[in-house]
Amino acid sequence: MAESTLLTDLGTQIIIPVCALVGIAFALLQWYFVAKVKVSSEKSDAKNGFSEPLIEEEDGVSDHAVVRKCAEIQAAISEGSTSFLYTEYKYVGIFMVAFAVVIFVFLGSVEGFSTKPQTCTYDATKLCKPALATAAFSTISFILGAVTSVISGFLGMKIATYANARTTLEARKGVGKAFIVAFRSGAVMGFLLAANGLLVLYIVINLFKLYYGDDWEGLFEAITGYGLGGSSMALFGRVAGGIYTKAADVGADLVGKVERNIPEDDPRNPAVIADNVGDNVGDIAGMGSDLFGSYAESSCAALVVASISSFGINHEFTAMLYPLLVSSVGIIVCLLTTLFATDFFEVKEVDQIEPALKKQLVISTVLMTVGIALVSWIALPSSFTIFNFGVQKEVKSWQLFLCVAVGLWAGLIIGFVTEYYTSNAYSPVQDVADSCRTGAATNVIFGLALGYKSVIIPIFAIAISIFVSFSFAAMYGIAVAALGMLSTIATGLAIDAYGPISDNAGGIAEMAGMSAVIRERTDALDAAGNTTAAIGKGFAIGSAALVSLALFGAFVSRAAISKVDVLTPKVFIGLLVGAMLPYWFSAMTMKSVGSAALKMVEEVRRQFNTMPGIMLGTQKPDYATCVKISTDASIKEMIAPGALVMLTPLIVGVFFGVETLSGVLAGSLVSGVQIAISASNTGGAWDNAKKYIEAGASEHARTLGPKGSDAHKAAVIGDTVGDPLKDTSGPSLNILIKLMAVESLVFAPFFATHGGLLFKLF
Repeated sequence: MAESTLLTDLGTQIIIPVCALVGIAFALLQWYFVAKVKVSSEKSDAKNGFSEPLIEEEDGVSDHAVVRKCAEIQAAISEGSTSFLYTEYKYVGIFMVAFAVVIFVFLGSVEGFSTKPQTCTYDATKLCKPALATAAFSTISFILGAVTSVISGFLGMKIATYANARTTLEARKGVGKAFIVAFRSGAVMGFLLAANGLLVLYIVINLFKLYYGDDWEGLFEAITGYGLGGSSMALFGRVAGGIYTKAADVGADLVGKVERNIPEDDPRNPAVIADNVGDNVGDIAGMGSDLFGSYAESSCAALVVASISSFGINHEFTAMLYPLLVSSVGIIVCLLTTLFATDFFEVKEVDQIEPALKKQLVISTVLMTVGIALVSWIALPSSFTIFNFGVQKEVKSWQLFLCVAVGLWAGLIIGFVTEYYTSNAYSPVQDVADSCRTGAATNVIFGLALGYKSVIIPIFAIAISIFVSFSFAAMYGIAVAALGMLSTIATGLAIDAYGPISDNAGGIAEMAGMSAVIRERTDALDAAGNTTAAIGKGFAIGSAALVSLALFGAFVSRAAISKVDVLTPKVFIGLLVGAMLPYWFSAMTMKSVGSAALKMVEEVRRQFNTMPGIMLGTQKPDYATCVKISTDASIKEMIAPGALVMLTPLIVGVFFGVETLSGVLAGSLVSGVQIAISASNTGGAWDNAKKYIEAGASEHARTLGPKGSDAHKAAVIGDTVGDPLKDTSGPSLNILIKLMAVESLVFAPFFATHGGLLFKLF
């Protein structure tokens, strides 16, 4: 008889939705606080809540004129972002419907669309629900995952465009006030995404259970569609958003800063609105969908393995939902952690911003370790078995606690290593900045070397996590380690979304003609945001590696492969092709940014050359044409990379079979993680080397500057090369490795039954 847990099934049924609802309520509370800052000079306009009177700027510029200007710019950015996302979602919606049909047809045909019960995959003595039911429910969960992912990205973008001007206006009262508005806005996105993801998954499991009853194997196999839906939307969001933001950024930088020698967010630059829109659609909407996808997939991988372990066999509901309980506690832990940044400690000086953000990571990790210990104690039997490639492996509850904890702490290590290599407070970035003295070529060489070197420690951290978690609890251990890394997702997303919000705030300050003091404050917020964005990307890549491996394990089990032997030709050719895919994908996305940026550069040059009044400030640039160029290019260019990722598992599985597909998945995981880390960190280092020279905060930096010097121009070129690496190719690669794995898992029954057509012919 199964050993009972301290937490009852009823307790589990209450705790998970309550924690999710608390997360949503906390997000709305933060939104309320942000809304108290009014972006309107009309005294009677109280639609955004009440407002304390804003202090006038130091130089006595008319308060109302500045507020009005900020409101106009914010409206333009918000309108551009919304219009782009609507266009993107229209195309992605067509794909979603088409792919849902593919899932239903492929999985339904496994048993010839039979409605009769079938023999269970892992227990031949029992009958399970028909394959047609799995096809139908997998399709429903795919659509739910896709819709949740789209909503996560859209809500994140909405709050970011709502908060950017408010952050700018608060900067007039001091850097601390502006920091709190930007951070609270990021927290709205973080908590909404974490809570929505958890709540929808919990509701789906309970609704599906009404039909599946005791067939937990079929139930949790159908749930895997949720992760596939989340990640497929994230892929298009990341690629399209990344191409959009970098086309605008590169166009604005090359013509504005290098050729015309005007500031980064100068309103005379025609690409400046498109650039600010890009920050929201790429770094906020894309990142939100990406991390939601990781969360959904790691939960699905853990649930699939648990359903064929003692939890599923003995119908232990509380232990089965252990992954969801970990995420529930994560929301409460992140809520407490957020209060340290907004209520318990106040940021008063510029140099306190970055430490305040880094403390968020440390505090959430320490508190979460205690949270995981508590959940493991009350929700797990002291001893249980986990399915491990055909056998049941005995595991103790403290071993599972260590699996989650090792993932959690590996995430923190990856975050801090990323920070060391991308923050201009440390020697690696300062060395890159110093190399600009001899031109752009040496800057590029130093930046590439830094990116390659930055891969070493994160890979060891991921390797140790895999070894420890697999040794203790097989593939289930790896899945919960990934979940551990993502358990503080609300805090991770809050500090990640903070970056683009601060970046936009700086742009608005420049465009609204605010004083140099305000611009210095927003620059300080932005510089800290750059580093935290790099940390966020590190987390996303590290969790993607663990998630992908966990999904790979679930796929191998589901496809009934007893072992993956790399010495067999079928597997080895898969390894080679899989390792090549991230390069092919990166080539596509980099070239897409290049061709879109080319059009942008030509348009910006055309406007400067044919409208001389722009530089004199007597003529308004045509922002709308630049926004349209970015939108059209990104929508068109996202199709090919998306098709490459979505079609590869289908083509390999159908024509070459599950063994070759397992090789492809392993190869893409191994090479994709390395390229993703080095690309993100190289780009981040080049960006912060440029900011190091521009800020001139140290004696060394002042010898390289000022803006407009040869060293600064070399740094701008490095930053321009790095932009598509850190914001398009790098972040999109982690979706590639996860998405191919979860897609293979969803289609595993079809590939195992009908796959390998070419090998069957010969």
